[in-house]
Amino acid sequence: MRYFNLLFRSFSGLLLAILILLSFPAFAQGDLFDSDEIIDVKMQFSVKDIRKDTNDSTFVDEIIWLKDSEGNWEEIPVELRVRGNFRLTNCYYPPLRMKIKKKNREGTIFEENKSLKVVFPCSRAKNADSYVAKEFMAYQIFEEVSEYTFQTRMMRITFINEDDRKQEEIELLGFLLEDDDDVADRFDGEILEGKKILGSLMEPLPSVRHDYFQMLIGNTDFSSLFRHNSKILLLPEERLIPLAYDFDMTGLVNPPYAQVSNLVDIEKVTDRLYRGFCRERDVFDEVRTEFLEKEGRIMEIASDYESYLSPAEYRETSRFLGDFFDILRNDKAFENQIVSACRSY
Repeated sequence: MRYFNLLFRSFSGLLLAILILLSFPAFAQGDLFDSDEIIDVKMQFSVKDIRKDTNDSTFVDEIIWLKDSEGNWEEIPVELRVRGNFRLTNCYYPPLRMKIKKKNREGTIFEENKSLKVVFPCSRAKNADSYVAKEFMAYQIFEEVSEYTFQTRMMRITFINEDDRKQEEIELLGFLLEDDDDVADRFDGEILEGKKILGSLMEPLPSVRHDYFQMLIGNTDFSSLFRHNSKILLLPEERLIPLAYDFDMTGLVNPPYAQVSNLVDIEKVTDRLYRGFCRERDVFDEVRTEFLEKEGRIMEIASDYESYLSPAEYRETSRFLGDFFDILRNDKAFENQIVSACRSY
C-alpha cells in the first residue's frame, strides 16, 4: 500500500507540473529580447496609406499576427505610424513605430514592450534582406563590445501590401528595436532630450568603445551633439553614455542608397574615418586590447548571418571587418588612424 501511495503522489506531482506548464502561453511573457530565435510575424496594410495617414504623433489601428512555438497564429491589435528621416523619404518600405496597449500585449512576448521600432528592408529588390541582415549584425556586434546598447530581435515577416492588386504574400526580413525609455529603464537612467552635449564630456571608456565600434562598421553618419543616430543616456552620478543606433548608412551594410556627408573628408562609406574625441592614451590602449581580444567572437557573429548573404557579400563583409583589426594590430596605423585622428572639438 505504501508503494502505491508513493506512486500516486509522484504521478499527481507530475500531472500538476504538466498542467502548470500547459497553462503558460507558447511564448513566455516578457521574453521578447531574451532569445535570439527569429520570430514569425504577419502584417497587412497599405504602404501608401500608412505614409499618408500617419506622422510623428498620429497612429493608425492595425492587426499583426504572431506565430507561437506550436505553429499557431496569435492575433494582436497594434497601432502603427511612420518614423525616421532618410529612409522614410527614400525607401519603399517606411520604418515604423509600433505601440501595443497593455490589455493586448498581456500574455504575449510583448508583455513588457509598450512601444517598439520596426525595421523593414528599404526596397523590394531581391537582395534587400541582405542589407537588413548586415544592419542587424551590427547591433549584435555592438552588444559584444558595449553593455550600453539597444536590444533587438529579428523577424521573418509575411507581408501583404494592400496597394498590390493581387495582394500576394511576400516574405521580408526585419527586426524590432527596443524603445528609448525601455533601454533607459534597464540602466536606471534617462534619455536626455533637447540638450547639446559635447562627446568629450561623456564617460571615457564607454565612449571610446562606442567610437571604435563606429569605426569598425565604417559609420560616420552620427552625432551625439546634434542627436543624429545617437542618444545620450544619463546614468546615476551624472554619468553620460552614448547610445548608437541606425547603422544602415555604413561601410559594413553598404546599401545602394548610401551617401557620405559633406562634413567628413571621405569619398564613400567604405572609407574608414575615426570620429571619436581625444582621450587619455591609456583609454585608447585599453579599448584597443579589448577589441583585439574579441576579434574572434566578432567574426563568429558575422558568420551567424552568412546564410542571408551571397558568397560575395559574405567575403566582403569578413574582409571589411578584418581590415579594422589589421589597423588595431599595426602600431603605426593605430597611431595615425585613431590616436592622432581623434577630435579635440
